[in-house]
Amino acid sequence: MKKLFKNARVIDPSQGIDDILDILIEGEKIAGIGKNLTSFDAEVEDLTGKIITPGLIDMHVHFREPGFEKKEDIKTGMLAAARGGFTAVACMPNTNPPLDNPYLIKYVIDRAKEYDLIKLYPIGCVTKGRMGIELSEIGKMSEQGAVAFSDDGSPIGNSALMKRALLYAKGFDKVIIDHCEDPALSEGGQINEGYMSFKLGLTGIPASAEEIMVARDVILAKETKSKVHIAHISTKGSVEIIRRAKELGVNVTCEVTPHHLILTEDEVEGYNPLAKVNPPLRTSEDVEALIEGLKDGTIDCITSDHAPHTKEEKEMEFEYAPFGISGIETSLGLILDKIVKKGVISLSQMVEKMSLNPAKILNIDGGTLKQGSFADITIIDPYIEWTVKKEEFLSKGKNTPFDGYKLRGKAIRTIVKGKEVYKEVHHESLVGPGRRFDL
Repeated sequence: MKKLFKNARVIDPSQGIDDILDILIEGEKIAGIGKNLTSFDAEVEDLTGKIITPGLIDMHVHFREPGFEKKEDIKTGMLAAARGGFTAVACMPNTNPPLDNPYLIKYVIDRAKEYDLIKLYPIGCVTKGRMGIELSEIGKMSEQGAVAFSDDGSPIGNSALMKRALLYAKGFDKVIIDHCEDPALSEGGQINEGYMSFKLGLTGIPASAEEIMVARDVILAKETKSKVHIAHISTKGSVEIIRRAKELGVNVTCEVTPHHLILTEDEVEGYNPLAKVNPPLRTSEDVEALIEGLKDGTIDCITSDHAPHTKEEKEMEFEYAPFGISGIETSLGLILDKIVKKGVISLSQMVEKMSLNPAKILNIDGGTLKQGSFADITIIDPYIEWTVKKEEFLSKGKNTPFDGYKLRGKAIRTIVKGKEVYKEVHHESLVGPGRRFDL
C-alpha cells in the first residue's frame, strides 16, 4: 500500500527541512520526500495547513506493568501515547517487580508486540530491585533490548556505585538516566521548600537536593568519560550546572517536563494533590531558568514523565497522595500552545527536543524523515482548538492539573511503520483558504 501526503509543512531538523513538501510512503518506509511528488498507484491525501514531523519520542514514561496495572498497563499506555502523537516511548523500570533482569525486559517487549501499536523500549534498572546496593545485569539486559538504565524514582545515592554503573554501561554504549535527589535532604518532602511549604505547613524538598546530585553526576561523567542523562530537571541551579558542564565538554544530556516549564509551586495552593510531583514544582525564577535552558540548548529533551495513578490514590490527603502527573496525552498540546506559540522555541526546535534528540540519546531508530527510514510520522493540526478533559484520556490515569485547559495545536494522526495507529476523528481545524502558518 502506498500513501502520498501532499502540501504539508514538513519539519525535519535531522535534514534541516522546514518547507511545504510531499511525502510518499511505501509499506513501512518513506519512499520519497520533495515537491510535486507523483505516484500512479498511491492513495493521495492533501494535508494543506497540517504539519508533518518525524514520529515523536517520549523517553520517560511509566506504563506500570508488571505489577501496577490498576494505574496503567502496557496497552492503555501505548494507546494514550499514540493519541498524544508519540510513535515511540521508553518505559521506566519502577514496576513490581522492577525491570532488573533480562527476563523482565523480554516480558515487556513481548507484551508490547502483542498490541502492534507504537514502539516501546524498556529501560532496565541500574541496581537490583532499585535498592541502590548491587548493580543489576546491565550487559544481559542490553542484549535483551534494554535501551538505557535508571533507578528512576529512586536516586543512586552511593557515588562509588554510580561510578561503576557509568563505566559498565559505557562498555555497552548505553546511557545511565539518573533521578537526581539527595535522600538526606529530601526525606519526608512533599513540595518545593520555600514560601508555599511554609504557608501550608508541609515539609519541603530544597533545590539543593537536586543540584548536589546533578553536580556529582557531572563530575563522575567527566572522570569516567561516560555519558549521563539527567531526568526531569527542575531548578535554576541544575540548568547552570549542566550548561557549564557542556561548555567543559562533559557528555551530559538532560530533559524537562511540560509541567515544570509551565507551572509553579503556587499550583499546590489548597493542598492540590494533582500538582504533587517529584521533583516538585518550583518557583517562577526556576521556570524562567528552565525556559532559558530550553532556548539555548542546555536542555536536550522534553519528556512527559507520564506517571498515572488511580483516582483513589490521588484523592488521599496530600501527605499520602503519590507523586505524579498523567501527561502523555497533553504534552504536545501544552508545548505547542504554551511554549512554541509564545516564541520560546521554534517548531523545528520542538521536534528536535521531542523526536531527534531522544532518538540520539537512546541510540534508537527514529527522529528523521529521511528516504528509506521507517515511516514513523506525527501529523499535527496547529490550528485545532481543544479543551483538556481528563475523563476522555485513554490512559487509566486521569491525574492532571491541566484539566479544563484550552489549548491550540494537537496531533491528529500517528503513524508507525506506515500503519495508522491513531486518528483524531472529531476535530475542526481553524485553517482556511490562504491561511498562513503562524508558528
